[in-house]
Order: sequence, then structure tokens, then C-alpha cells
Amino acid sequence: MSTATYTVTGMTCGHCVGSVKQEVGSISGVSDVQVELASGKVTVTSEAPLDDAAFRAAIDEAGYEVA
Repeated sequence: MSTATYTVTGMTCGHCVGSVKQEVGSISGVSDVQVELASGKVTVTSEAPLDDAAFRAAIDEAGYEVA
């Protein structure tokens, strides 16, 4: 298992958190996504190291940005 933490900007509410969890959770191999709204921290647990480009694309699809 691999864990990575990113900072995502633009999230302001619970709906934002849900959108990020849904998009990042759909990346192949991702088993868990934890989002801290106040800090913008997104912690992803996956079977193998997460591809940064795939993470950034998922965050972009959700409508936010990786800091």
C-alpha cells in the first residue's frame, strides 16, 4: 500500500469534499480518500504509488486545483 498527501485549493463545503472523494476514488487502484476541508489536505491510499497526473486530472475534473 502507498499513501500520499496533497493540498487542494478551492474547497469550501461538504459538497466539495464529496466531489473530490468521488473523483479521486475513481482512479484505478485507489482504496481510500480522506479530505480535511479546513486545511485542504487530501490523503490518498492506493495499491501502488499514485500517478500525480491522474490525481491532478481528477482534481481538475472535480473543479479544484492542486496547490
